[in-house]
Amino acid sequence: MKPATRITHLRDRAVLEAFLRRNPALHIYSLGDLDDFFWPRTHWYGLLDGSHLRQVVLFYRHEDLTTLLALTDQRIDEMGELLGGLRDRLPSRFHAHVSPGLAPVLQQTHALEPHGLHYKLVMIESGRLDEVQSGDIERLSQADLPELRAFYRESYPGNWFAPRMLETNLYFGIRRGGRLVSVAGIHVYSARLRVAALGNVATHPEHRGAGLATRTCARLCRELRATVDTIGANVRVDNTSALACYQRLGFARVADYEEHMAGPLGKSRTAKGS
Repeated sequence: MKPATRITHLRDRAVLEAFLRRNPALHIYSLGDLDDFFWPRTHWYGLLDGSHLRQVVLFYRHEDLTTLLALTDQRIDEMGELLGGLRDRLPSRFHAHVSPGLAPVLQQTHALEPHGLHYKLVMIESGRLDEVQSGDIERLSQADLPELRAFYRESYPGNWFAPRMLETNLYFGIRRGGRLVSVAGIHVYSARLRVAALGNVATHPEHRGAGLATRTCARLCRELRATVDTIGANVRVDNTSALACYQRLGFARVADYEEHMAGPLGKSRTAKGS
């Protein structure tokens, strides 16, 4: 008789890493969150078939918002079983990154506000980075935080930005007239796990169309490739300028996923950026 599946809370990083390494391009964020820098903010659950780990879900908590990552390249019904079994553990409000086809499982207990279909991109041709000029790009630090906050308010309203990420020294910017006009940073980085995910990439509206984001991202990626094997980015499918930027830098699409803001059934809520 086939063993029954069961859901368990996972805290063994070696077990989680072995599972996520099966598809590092899909699981860049989750792999990065195994790093000591992110690990205390995480909770992990798995679907076990006997002793075999079939699916993994991650809850990442930042301040007052939890992000759910439920991504799979295997059987969608198994991930649906895991999500369904966790319905009593889901917070009343959370941001969800889920593989296509899983939204109906969440809709059994939550109202979903769709934030669109996204592509997962991974760098496959890093040699293109050396073709991009970056002489006037600056490394940003904690001293730049007030200016960076103001920049995102103007250039990327609703953007999810954690100031502690500046501690990685992996934020780069271009100034014009002494003012930040383009910035590229990271959402996830781990030299130990050798993965990174670009994030908080933006250009001021008055300076768009000049290739500044391509240059800041190229500078960042050149820095990352010294310590990282897998560099990724998440991009909404209708963000054509961002997709063109990443394609010029040697990124390629490896997976699709959906983003949703989940809240209590029957109640309105205000969306928060990621």
